[in-house]
Amino acid sequence: MAVHIVRYRAQSSTRWGVVRAGKIHPLAIDSPCTADLITDHRTELLASADALASEEPPVAFEDAELLSPVTNPRRVLCQGANYRQHIIDSGGNPDDHNFNMFFNKSTAAVCGPRDALVKPSHVKLLDYEVELALVLAREIRKPVKVTEATLFDYVAGICVANDYSARDVQIPQMQFFKGKSYRTFCPVGPVLCLLAADEMHYLADLLLTLRVNGESRQHDTTNNLLFKPAETLTELSGISDFDPGDLVLTGTPSGCALAIPSPALVKVASVLPERLRWKMFLKTQARRSEYLSAGDVVESEITSSDGQIQLGLQRNVVTDELGR
Repeated sequence: MAVHIVRYRAQSSTRWGVVRAGKIHPLAIDSPCTADLITDHRTELLASADALASEEPPVAFEDAELLSPVTNPRRVLCQGANYRQHIIDSGGNPDDHNFNMFFNKSTAAVCGPRDALVKPSHVKLLDYEVELALVLAREIRKPVKVTEATLFDYVAGICVANDYSARDVQIPQMQFFKGKSYRTFCPVGPVLCLLAADEMHYLADLLLTLRVNGESRQHDTTNNLLFKPAETLTELSGISDFDPGDLVLTGTPSGCALAIPSPALVKVASVLPERLRWKMFLKTQARRSEYLSAGDVVESEITSSDGQIQLGLQRNVVTDELGR
């Protein structure tokens, strides 16, 4: 049975706990990082989390200081353009999209599920991207063939992640890593859901939702992923090492603030000098009210259709660099 784990701070110490009926039940586990938790206790937790419970009283979920359930050391690998409607909105045909697009984010971008999202002063086009994050289960040091039947050997669990992006850095500068890696640009959690072998089917049955100031912006299911986790991990294993606790973000649904120009506009812009082309891009995007500003509240959730998987509410308030 899926086990919903959180990492939280209580009385100046960092603890692991299991979530049940809105309460966090402390675990008697002294794992300093997610890799150790997965390596040392995954089997026990899936068999019976109660066997690892401490005798301490539970903590109300809403009262806990929740931390990212994925700790250092970790890699953060990402997929781009991986939902069918997102590709359509970007002017493409998903049936012709025959390659996986990969990039990475800095580990410094990872933060807690309730941490402030800090908007650098030079960033004007701050965008959101709710994503399902796979938390890996084992070391990978060579190309492997991952199948639906062997996913459990490679995927320990799942989390909510948000791939916040400075579009005015990412696109004009052609800097995916830089535009997506400012500190706080990758909140993770609150829940790390460990999945049993017979629960891997949930990876194709998860609903992603993102709201800004209460308004729904993104809403789609992982059934619409173009490249599924098994084939993605197979391809990634050919170009990257992995360790337990590493993250793979699987792409975001349509509904981002970024507006892709029409093919006609792209054709016109292509003949302009580069400086004028990007000036036009920035001016056009700046008109869109969907981009985030200080004070905006972003809420992200992922659940299964039967309610058995609840990855918790991620809530980030946008602030400027002075904390306003």
